[in-house]
Amino acid sequence: MKITSIEDLKRIKEEAQKNTVLREGTADIKIIVCMGTCGIAAGARQVMASLLDEISKRNLKNVIVTQAGCIGLCDREPLISVEKGGEKVFYGDLSPDKARQIISSHVVNGQIIGEWVVHTER
Repeated sequence: MKITSIEDLKRIKEEAQKNTVLREGTADIKIIVCMGTCGIAAGARQVMASLLDEISKRNLKNVIVTQAGCIGLCDREPLISVEKGGEKVFYGDLSPDKARQIISSHVVNGQIIGEWVVHTER
């Protein structure tokens, strides 16, 4: 992208700040994407991009997305955890489309998608 004006620079700055808040802020809901080598090879980068895009599209201010390394469930990658209300739900075998559905169902409407759950912690 070529920057040709102050407005272009301001737009880039605003986009960068929005993405920083999604990854580092404090929020009611925390999503962790497992980004170990196994997760990346299985498509975790695309899943993370899909999560960030869906959160941004929905203008969700109470959600942050961060990353972690491998948690030992390599055969279930890409894997994320959703921490909400003291409960941590791990979803596995994800695709970018499934990640969007998790935002819609679990994050927005509080409905856990049981068939994709690998593990839960309270």
